[in-house]
Amino acid sequence: MKIFELLYRIVLLPHLFLYYRSRNKSQIDQDIARWAEKRNLKHSNVSLLLKFLTYSPDFRTLFYFRNKGLFSSLLNIYCRKEKYFRIDASTKLGGGVLTGHPYSTILNADSIGENLYVNHLVTIGEVNGKRPTIGNNVSIFTGAIIIGDITIGNNCVIGAGSVVVKDIPDNSVVVGNPGKIIKQNGVRV
Repeated sequence: MKIFELLYRIVLLPHLFLYYRSRNKSQIDQDIARWAEKRNLKHSNVSLLLKFLTYSPDFRTLFYFRNKGLFSSLLNIYCRKEKYFRIDASTKLGGGVLTGHPYSTILNADSIGENLYVNHLVTIGEVNGKRPTIGNNVSIFTGAIIIGDITIGNNCVIGAGSVVVKDIPDNSVVVGNPGKIIKQNGVRV
């Protein structure tokens, strides 16, 4: 282990207090498992947590979101989250979130299910105070925009650059501006 990594992990030890005391520990465990699977890593959750906190500001953003409060804010002073990845405080966010360098990504939904994949330059936002609801196992790629009082079903893929302003049923692939379903239930539409 590199000296820097060892020292940084020591500095990160207060995060373990948050992890063990978190009301959202099961969701954090889902996040850890998804990140570990993507990177083909097999270690204890504590070791993986420290590794992801060390190297991934976007993981820190998720971690602090799941542990809102004064202590998280204090830890963020020296262990910064990704400042261009924002999750609205009132968003209900399921576990197993995986990010692909979410620079300039905003998650502002009523709820987002489990196993979300989100890339950079994604905006999930409100129109006239109404926000989207997003199901489980949804992947949202670069530059996609999902806004308004709409529902994105389970197992959907929102293609890069898509603008989605209407409900999308389960098992759909959406591309374009405006977003158009090109595949549903494995069949081209």
